[in-house]
Amino acid sequence: MNVQNIIKELENNYKVFQALFVLHIPDLKLYKPNKDVWCFLEIACHLVDEEIFDFRKRVLHTLHTPNDPLVPITPEEWPKNHHYLKQNFEEVVSCFLNERKKSINVLNKLENVNWNNSLKHPKFGEISAKRFLVNWLAHDYHHIRQLNRLKYNFLKSSIAEDLSYAGKW
Repeated sequence: MNVQNIIKELENNYKVFQALFVLHIPDLKLYKPNKDVWCFLEIACHLVDEEIFDFRKRVLHTLHTPNDPLVPITPEEWPKNHHYLKQNFEEVVSCFLNERKKSINVLNKLENVNWNNSLKHPKFGEISAKRFLVNWLAHDYHHIRQLNRLKYNFLKSSIAEDLSYAGKW
């Protein structure tokens, strides 16, 4: 998959997330099948933080200043430190979608960059700009799957109907 295809997929995922975050059932925003699973609000907050502090910033850093050290991030602390569960869902979703638009615009404006530029990541070793970009897309797919699973589990827990006809989950 070439870089332009990856960027197009990130752009397409804007529409996917936009659709997934339209919730006609208000209880779904905070629904958790168990305490270890994030709800829609937490996922939306996480996507905002990842868009701003991680992927876009790290791709650009690797392309333009690969010899400078990365600014450390602590995504595992963001839910508590950024008060995810106290945020307004609609505002967070709007923020994420706006940040994704910014990311796509920035990526589409890049010219004559070396996607093989790499830097030394403290945990993952040598990482290229393209590897960050591909992982950004994989991260999207992870959370798209997670959101769909939440919707399915909510449906399953909300009705007495057998869902086996729909296929195996």
